[in-house]
Amino acid sequence: MARAQSFDRIFFVITIILLSVGLFILGSASMGISARQFGQSYYYFLHQILFGVLPGLFLLWITLRIPYDRWKKYALPLLVISIILTSLVFAPRIGMSHGGAKRWLYFGIFSFQPSEFLKFAFIVYLSVWLEARHKDLHSFTTGLLPFLIMSGFIALFLIFQPDIGTLGVLMVSASVLFAVSGGTVRHFLLLGLLGVAILGILIKTEPYRLDRFKTFYNPSAVDSQGIGYQSRQALIAIGSGGLWGRGYALSRQKFSYLPEPIGDSIFAIAVEELGFIGGITIIFLYILFYLRGISIIRSTSDIFGKLLGTGLLLLIIFQAFINISAISGLGPLTGIPLSLISYGGTALAIMLAEIGIILNISKSRQ
Repeated sequence: MARAQSFDRIFFVITIILLSVGLFILGSASMGISARQFGQSYYYFLHQILFGVLPGLFLLWITLRIPYDRWKKYALPLLVISIILTSLVFAPRIGMSHGGAKRWLYFGIFSFQPSEFLKFAFIVYLSVWLEARHKDLHSFTTGLLPFLIMSGFIALFLIFQPDIGTLGVLMVSASVLFAVSGGTVRHFLLLGLLGVAILGILIKTEPYRLDRFKTFYNPSAVDSQGIGYQSRQALIAIGSGGLWGRGYALSRQKFSYLPEPIGDSIFAIAVEELGFIGGITIIFLYILFYLRGISIIRSTSDIFGKLLGTGLLLLIIFQAFINISAISGLGPLTGIPLSLISYGGTALAIMLAEIGIILNISKSRQ
């Protein structure tokens, strides 16, 4: 297989621009909450650089240099390790809870969210499995059924945390990957119906999830100071930004009004300060990121490279657009962060590692 001498520099530049925009936005969005909690305005900004950007760029550098086909050898061990780490969130002393969810491991000076590693490991393993089975995926017994068993087993770890937003991103990405690998239209429709049914059960079993859907479908019928508070404040932030925004660092909603200003609500803060033009620019960058990633994937002839690149790209881009849709009122709130922009060292570092793999795949372009 002929290999190009260098990686795709356009995809790399788009990544660096998105990363820089993310730090620019986070620096402003985190001012209020940093000052209240730590007495300094840039605690979360500096923490993101130290525990997200620097480790992430190092991992990108490493994965860029590891031939992507080497991941086949480590797919199963990676998945086993990720499952063990995810299980440890339920262990006393090591597992850390926040907001009623057990999603983090605490190691004294830093915390780690193993579900982010689980997403990556499952996509790597699934890519290996799909390459080996791509001629048999049309069959229910050799294709869809084993896929459902694997996905269901992984889903249980995210359901019990609970982390339904991450579950949705992973299962949608895995299902699309299964479909493009050779699954039939009937199988894809069945996956969709099964996903809707499971989502319905999960919503029914937890009142707060039902409240989020009520808020989405009928915002005027819910308490704007209760279950509809975050959605309402997010729309106020977006609406008050106008065309050009209030100006950088001049958001009002980030000061004790909008919950999670550095997490799943950060896009609303960005639009409030940078306006409609700023919001569209961010969306445009994600579209460029996706289109260039697809161009890389299409240009390689290796099946495993196509599957692995597609799966990792979908993880990042689905998460971004689900977040933007939810915080803009186009979907129910999910609680998932905005890819490459929201605060979160683990998520950022692993995403940059995934981008490094896509860049390595770009070396094999024909």
